Amino acid sequence: MFITFEGPEGAGKTTILARIATRLKELGEVLVTREPGGIKIAEKIRAVILDPEHVEMDERTEALLYAAARSQHYFERVAPALQQHKIVLCDRFIDSSLAYQGYARGLGIKEVLKINQFAIGNIMPDITILFDIEPAVGLARIAANDIREVNRLDKESLAFHEKVRAGYKEVAKMYPERTIVIDADDKIEVVEEKVWQALLARLNKSE
Repeated sequence: MFITFEGPEGAGKTTILARIATRLKELGEVLVTREPGGIKIAEKIRAVILDPEHVEMDERTEALLYAAARSQHYFERVAPALQQHKIVLCDRFIDSSLAYQGYARGLGIKEVLKINQFAIGNIMPDITILFDIEPAVGLARIAANDIREVNRLDKESLAFHEKVRAGYKEVAKMYPERTIVIDADDKIEVVEEKVWQALLARLNKSE
């Protein structure tokens, strides 16, 4: 089972992913990974993409770097884990590119999808948990968190992050069969329980 966690900056998906991983270990072996990153090559690409000093990066370069990191990460780490019948939880996947570069950057969702189809074929997650939150709330969470890394995307304007949210809504409409939208504007424990119950319902349905 390949499960991805998506959402705007500050939505809490990384924190909740870790908590859900602990609970899912009762059902089978779990691999937790992230994008961009998860393996040596992809982590190096991540450092280039998210470096706050790389403000001159072109939108197309950004999209291509994400696709390159995704290709290496999927075939080196995710695919082998799925072949070993592990539950794979990934912090971001293709939907991030469609929402951020395709919609918010204005490159076009279909165009960015084509880039990623070249990178990974028609691979899609089995389930996607999409955390929905007002961008201003998410950015305020980031500002209040001294531990979390501040990357290049965090420094984008509020208008950009509002476009990202709208982009995610468009992507959710494209893939309703695998997308579970979760209201993330609540206490972390409450959101975690929403995710857990939604996942259990979907897993039971697929059996």
